[in-house]
Amino acid sequence: GFIFHQYVTFRDGQWPISGEKIPDLVALTMGFSIHEDLDWPGLAAGSLFQRPRANALIVVRGLDSLDFPKNISSYPLENPVPFTLDSVANTVHTLFADSTPVVLQLAPSEERLYMMGMANTVFEDLPVTLQQIRGRLSQDGSVLTSLPLVSLSRNNEADLLFLSEVQVLYDISALLQKHKHLAKDPAPDLYSLELAGLEEIVRRYGTDSPQFTDATRILTSALQKFADDVANVYSNNAVVEVVTVKTFEAPLTRKSRSILESKQISNTGNPYNLAYKYDYDYAVVFNIVLWLMIVLALSVIVVSYNLWNMDPGYDSIIYRMTNQKIRMD
Repeated sequence: GFIFHQYVTFRDGQWPISGEKIPDLVALTMGFSIHEDLDWPGLAAGSLFQRPRANALIVVRGLDSLDFPKNISSYPLENPVPFTLDSVANTVHTLFADSTPVVLQLAPSEERLYMMGMANTVFEDLPVTLQQIRGRLSQDGSVLTSLPLVSLSRNNEADLLFLSEVQVLYDISALLQKHKHLAKDPAPDLYSLELAGLEEIVRRYGTDSPQFTDATRILTSALQKFADDVANVYSNNAVVEVVTVKTFEAPLTRKSRSILESKQISNTGNPYNLAYKYDYDYAVVFNIVLWLMIVLALSVIVVSYNLWNMDPGYDSIIYRMTNQKIRMD
C-alpha cells in the first residue's frame, strides 16, 4: 500500500510492480534519477522542485495484504525477490553529504542496522538488538501494557518477537516527534524497516489462528499510527510505503554492519575514507571545463590572427606617434 502526499501521486489501478523495482520507485518519489526507466504507470509525473522531505518503506513478511483505509493506493507485488534501499541511501549520502539527512535501515528480527547522518543522534536511544527491545518491553508504557493483546502471550517467543517489532515502530514515532526540527532542513530523510514477526506468528500458529488475527489487527493499527506520525512530523510532506509479502523467493545476501559496532559510518571496502572517483556533478563539471577551454583556445587564435595581420601604421597609436615624430625630425 502507498500513502501519498500532495507532491507525489499514485494512479488508481491494479498494475503489478516487481520487487526488484521498488528501490527505483522510492528513488523516483524522492526526485532522484535512476539508471533505467521505470516502465510502471502507477506513479504519475510530479514537480521537479517540490519533492517529499521523507520516504518511509516498511516491508511486512508473512501475509499478502493488509486492510488499510480506502483512500490508500495499493498494487499487487509480483516477483517478490528480496531488495534493499542501499542504492537510495547512497544517493542521499552523495547528494547531501554536507547537509543533515536522516537515514535509518533496520530489521529488528535479524538485528540488521544501518544509520547515517543525523540518525545517530535522533535514534541514539532506540533499542535495536532483540535484548534491548525485550528490556524496553518490560518498561512502563510499552506495547505489552498499552495494547490489547487478547490471544497473544508475552510468554511465547514468537509473540514476543512480533510485539518487539511493534514496539520499535512506536519508539521510532516517539523519537521523531522529539526531533521535529530536523524535518525542516533541505536534506530528505529515508527510513527502511523490515518486519518478520508476523511471519513467525504464521509459522507458529497458522493463518486461521486467533493469534494471527490479533497480530494482523495490531500491526495494521501500528502501521497506520506510524504513517500518521510521519505525516505529522513532516507536515504531510512524506511518503510511506508498506510492502506485504508472504515470503521472499530467494534469500537476501547483503553486506550489513553489525549493530555492536560504533555508530559512525563504516566502510570496510574503503578503510582510508577516500573520496569517490566521481559523483553526480561529474558531468556538469566536465562540460564547464571542456567548453571553457574551447572558448579560451578560440579566443587566443582570434587575437593572434588579428595581431599577425595588424598594420602598425594604421592600427597602433604607438607606431602612428612614432612615425609623426620621425617626420618632424
